[in-house]
Amino acid sequence: MKQYLVTAYDYTDEGALARRMGVRPHHLDAAKTLKENGNYIMGGAILNDEEKMIGSVMVLQFGNEEELDAWKQGEPYITQKIWESVDIKPFRVAAEVNK
Repeated sequence: MKQYLVTAYDYTDEGALARRMGVRPHHLDAAKTLKENGNYIMGGAILNDEEKMIGSVMVLQFGNEEELDAWKQGEPYITQKIWESVDIKPFRVAAEVNK
């Protein structure tokens, strides 16, 4: 499987954090499904200096680009306009360190 580093930053308008918190249960449910299917490696929230969530980092893996594209089309933080920018780069987990 190909691994990917996903770095995403939230919109910065006044209601952005409230929108994120409203969609968060759906995002976490989707992440649980990814984990069950072997696509989720790790992830978490990016925090600002006040420790408020302003984005996300995820390491995911998919068998092909079509699966990655399908994830992007169904990810709640993308479809519900929580993430303003999403950067996806090929990535490789350092397996030797994680043994």
